[in-house]
Amino acid sequence: KAKQDGAPDASAYEQPGSIVTMTTEGRVVREKPTTDYGKPQWRTDDPSLTAERIARLREEFWDTSPHYGGSREIWDALKAAIECPDMATTKLLIEAAGIVVASHDMTICYDERGAKYELPLYIICDPVNVMPSQPQAHTQI
Repeated sequence: KAKQDGAPDASAYEQPGSIVTMTTEGRVVREKPTTDYGKPQWRTDDPSLTAERIARLREEFWDTSPHYGGSREIWDALKAAIECPDMATTKLLIEAAGIVVASHDMTICYDERGAKYELPLYIICDPVNVMPSQPQAHTQI
């Protein structure tokens, strides 16, 4: 199946239970939703990645996330789910918002309209080798 401009129509590639998206280059990407997902354990190669820097990166990401596309309500639901300390509640929040998780590490999600939400690993959880923040030196006046 092709659209009038000659590009393939994503519906031609649909399979039951899959999420089909079209890239800007016209390629079709098929991802299967998963219910077997969780917060991954990962290691960073960046020796300067401290807990304080991760907190700043997260704040910046969530402040700008609606500009990446999708719905502000879904971004807010993802933030609430990610910041939840237990996976049972995380999964309930994701399900209640109608979010479809397409990757086991929760880095790729979709809303019910098919909008894609990509989350960096540092948003989901800290790396196992995160450097502790440096204590601030206190000066007396």
